[in-house]
Amino acid sequence: MNAPAIVVESLSKSYRSGAAQVSVLHFLSFSVAGGESVAIVGESGCGKSTLLHLLGGLDRPDSGRIRFADTDIVSLGPVDLASFRNRKLGFVWQNPSLLPEFTALENIAMPLMIRGVVPDEAAKCASKKLSDVGLAARAGHRAGELSGGEQQRVALARALAGSPQFLLADEPTGSLDTRTGDMVMSLIGELCQAHSLTFILVTHNLPFARRCDRVLELRKGQLQHYSSDVIAHEAGVVQGATRLDGGTYV
Repeated sequence: MNAPAIVVESLSKSYRSGAAQVSVLHFLSFSVAGGESVAIVGESGCGKSTLLHLLGGLDRPDSGRIRFADTDIVSLGPVDLASFRNRKLGFVWQNPSLLPEFTALENIAMPLMIRGVVPDEAAKCASKKLSDVGLAARAGHRAGELSGGEQQRVALARALAGSPQFLLADEPTGSLDTRTGDMVMSLIGELCQAHSLTFILVTHNLPFARRCDRVLELRKGQLQHYSSDVIAHEAGVVQGATRLDGGTYV
């Protein structure tokens, strides 16, 4: 096993819901080895997406540390954190969120140009990434001209365009049919291996989760090894969370 590439220590996060303060993550700690793939499963509303947003520097914890190698992203200011995300992290969401007025190639090149890569070089890299996901022939098509599966493959190419070390995915197949979702997950696995990426997947799909090296279950603010009694509910209110006063939220 490689040395830890991600180390999370005593991570806590809570939200206010009406008059109540809801604790979603409670002194959560875990680590992920370099090149390892880890799936996180659990009930809807248990905090999986919250955890992924914290790992991606898109939200701030109440307390705790998140280290990627030697960088504690919790201690970074907004500018340095944005630079870290752009250079080190790739994101794939359930909604591909492609910019509709741009072509597939332009969507992939955009994060590179934000980094400062000259347009010609950004376009060259974007073209290569489109080929990697099997969409070289769709480079000039806008989002509305692509199928759902094609849009998600463009989003994957965009996530990998900046040569990140880490890939974070939140239900990347949630809006796809079974066959297309299986194809997208297989492609993600192949590209993670090809680029030696450290991969964290949030999903309700247990067959897809089991393709990862480890499956962890988020329950009552803590991560534990997956057990077969986990239930994937439809999205709803926070479930299984505990109030700061010790009571149960739902």
